[in-house]
Amino acid sequence: MVLSEVFPPQKGGSGNWLWEIYKRQTVGSYLMAVGNSQGDDPRDAEYPQQIERLNLAMPFRGISRFNSLGHYSRQIRLIRRLVRRRQVKLIHASRPLSEGLVARSVKFTDGIPYLCYVHGEDVNVAMSSRELKLLTQNVLKHASAIVANSSFTRQLLLSDWSIPAEKIILMHPGVDTDYFVPAEGDHGRPKSWTDKTVLMTVGRLQARKGHDTVIRALSELIHELPNLHYVIVGGGEERASLERLADSLEVAKHVEFVGEIDALALRQYYQHCDLFVLANRTIGRDVEGFGMVLLEAQACGKPVIAGASGGTIDTMRVGLSGNVIDCNTTQQLTKTIRSLAGDRTRLAQMGQAGRQHVVERFAWPSLARQAHEAFRSIGSQ
Repeated sequence: MVLSEVFPPQKGGSGNWLWEIYKRQTVGSYLMAVGNSQGDDPRDAEYPQQIERLNLAMPFRGISRFNSLGHYSRQIRLIRRLVRRRQVKLIHASRPLSEGLVARSVKFTDGIPYLCYVHGEDVNVAMSSRELKLLTQNVLKHASAIVANSSFTRQLLLSDWSIPAEKIILMHPGVDTDYFVPAEGDHGRPKSWTDKTVLMTVGRLQARKGHDTVIRALSELIHELPNLHYVIVGGGEERASLERLADSLEVAKHVEFVGEIDALALRQYYQHCDLFVLANRTIGRDVEGFGMVLLEAQACGKPVIAGASGGTIDTMRVGLSGNVIDCNTTQQLTKTIRSLAGDRTRLAQMGQAGRQHVVERFAWPSLARQAHEAFRSIGSQ
């Protein structure tokens, strides 16, 4: 059984990862116990595994509060009933808190083993709180296996959490290389991008994503590269401050906030930008665990730049399809953009290398086969 609050149609890279991996497993071999926060997905009926939509809202507020104890008790009772009714043999928990905590409780009461997915930022943030650390440690200690989404996450589990190496399965997220494909010509390129060199970032507007660093770099480059245009796709809490920053640096007309867009528009934006930038950095304990958007951009034939923080290095062939640089300041970012922005030949070569890289290493069918072998080694239900 797969236990996850986040699952399509709810947006989230982790939910999409689960959707793609388990839809390629043996038909009917998994029960997907997933959240219904946005209602059923019309695709549920066609999914090769049975989907059971449940009220799995799991905002983690700790277990010391009385209302939180009641909340978790209800969740645990719900999953225990489902496990017994469906004779579940193994639970796949989508993250340590809160799905892993529920799975740990069910193991304690019913003896059902579980594996747990770890995404990097979850276990890193857990180190900032004694309660979070103790709970996460308990979940990880009693899991039969732990799926790490990147080499960075694997190293965190080894060094910070003392998890035995043989217990960790390194399993990267992937990308739909049949959907995310290079453009055929300029059809679909937004008119506002005409005669411009377009930098683009896709993702939630959070401090760790480094949108502000790109805007600052843009202000340093715009006088020598006046056709630079920075497109920001996504919404989030940092938008107002980013807009103020662009105004204060007098580059607002070169920065385009497009907000949330649908899948078709997203693909078109990837296809027609010139250079994809994820200037991520570590903020406190908050870190980029992997960076699925970097795979999507490369699948569309675009070169990428990412920050040397977290697991982004696993997504690319460094120096061939992209660059991993220090994005705590603008120095390396400005230098890298300057060297690439005007070199159309090099941009095209890097884009081709990126496309080849993700097709060979990150296509979902290949990753699903790897997952099947890993799951088979510990049993599945």
